[in-house]
Amino acid sequence: MSGKLRTNIFSGLEEIVKKDYSLGENTWFGLGGRAEYFICPRTVDQLADVVKRCGENNVPIRILGFGSNLLIRDQGVKGAVVKLDSEEFSKIECNGLVLNAGAGADLGKLVLDCVRKGMGGMEVLAGIPGSIGGAVKMNAGGIFGDLGSSVESVTLMDNQGNVFEKSKPELSFDYRQTNITAKFILAAQIKLYEADPQQLLNMVKEIWIYKKNTQPLNTRSAGCVFKNPRGMSAGAMIDRTGLKGTRVGGAVVSEKHANFIVAEKDCKSGDVISLIETVRKKVKEKFDVELELEIEIW
Repeated sequence: MSGKLRTNIFSGLEEIVKKDYSLGENTWFGLGGRAEYFICPRTVDQLADVVKRCGENNVPIRILGFGSNLLIRDQGVKGAVVKLDSEEFSKIECNGLVLNAGAGADLGKLVLDCVRKGMGGMEVLAGIPGSIGGAVKMNAGGIFGDLGSSVESVTLMDNQGNVFEKSKPELSFDYRQTNITAKFILAAQIKLYEADPQQLLNMVKEIWIYKKNTQPLNTRSAGCVFKNPRGMSAGAMIDRTGLKGTRVGGAVVSEKHANFIVAEKDCKSGDVISLIETVRKKVKEKFDVELELEIEIW
């Protein structure tokens, strides 16, 4: 495809399309290269238009949430990166104890809103950063619970720009995954229960104290790097392999929680990727277990 053709793909959508956009600053790691196209559709129709144009022109398309569990490679990303952060994609509507939350809504804010209103079910996600779309896609959660147990249905878009819904029991959630194959999650319908706001707030405080004591919260990282193998703790295995404090360039295995990699001054994405491979290799040698990534690498 000629450069000229490639340039005209998004004609008429210049207001929402940026070219050669620095992606790293949209992630918690703050690392990585640029996106060929960075697109922030304002409406569902605009998103459908973008999806169709990308499909017709063989432009790969990815969805960016809050970038809290994402590492962008130093060489950047070919194709289009779409962020659903407009008002239409971020709104939250409350119908009794059922929430309809847009994919771009802030999970942390939603948790606190529910706690204040005495709506139980979301408090278990306290301290987990991210957008609702990303949280649904990877069934965000921790030792206190996960989002999937409260999600009743999701609104999705397929690669042709068609919008449809998927509900339980057809919708299923597992550890850090779901059976949603559609690339675009537009919204989630979340069913909560009535609870005492004070009790919910106490639970949130308890979770925050636990996280503060066990995780390197005020650092550039992307949360847990590896999934816990069934019945085991990835962090404990990395710790027992003696890898805390191990460094490649500006990337370091956290001394506080071995399943976190922290990006220090002058860190490159390549440093983090090399360190991930080192950790995987050493854990495989010691425990004969292949660690699977929990973060995404683009």
